[in-house]
Amino acid sequence: MAIENGDFVKIEFTGKVEETGDVFDTTNQDVAEEAGIYNKDKNYGPIPIVVGGKHLLPAIDEAVLGMEVGDNKKVTVDPENGFGHRDSSLVQLIPMKEFKKQGMTPYPGMKITAEGQTGKILTVNGGRVKVDFNHELAGKTLDYDLTISDVIDDDTEKVKSMINLHYAYPNMDLDKTEVEFDGDTIKIKLDEITHFDQKTYMDITFARYRISKDLYENMPYDKVQFVDEFEKRAEEESEETEENTESEE
Repeated sequence: MAIENGDFVKIEFTGKVEETGDVFDTTNQDVAEEAGIYNKDKNYGPIPIVVGGKHLLPAIDEAVLGMEVGDNKKVTVDPENGFGHRDSSLVQLIPMKEFKKQGMTPYPGMKITAEGQTGKILTVNGGRVKVDFNHELAGKTLDYDLTISDVIDDDTEKVKSMINLHYAYPNMDLDKTEVEFDGDTIKIKLDEITHFDQKTYMDITFARYRISKDLYENMPYDKVQFVDEFEKRAEEESEETEENTESEE
């Protein structure tokens, strides 16, 4: 069946800068290694998205409509529909003393975050540092090679696909994630290894919000609950028994 907005699908893609042919993103590990952009912290392979869910550029969402499993399509995205045109006002000179206040030693290529914006240092010249806060792909035409790997129909798998997309935790086993549908509510009990996640409370809350939003906007449910449960184990009970025995002696 032809893909429509709201469908849960798995997609493979490789994106290149049209002017240079350089690969800037891909779901294929071999391509990433060949292009020199391999990231050991990234999980390669088809990624799950909700079509129309703003997980990819709008031009990509639109291109996916009407495709079917196994279909391949090449899409060209101009700057206006990609990451925008370059803005000269976003290239700024920052006094070196501002970096010293933060205990930082700036160098060309270094990425920094200031007032919620990510920038790349272009030059360091005396007491001034030139920083470009434009998106790295601003002003560039992009070529995407897309393939639809799968359409997800099962409700449980839809839930797990959004967990996989939004909650990147390398040790989490989705097979140990429990999903229950209760009336208008989806109840999710994540693999208990996530209890030891070192992310900030805000980051975890935001990830859960994004999962929930994609689910209740694209599935016939009104609520999403995350169940945090800690169960007493037999070995803990044994340790307590031993401690009580020792105290009685």
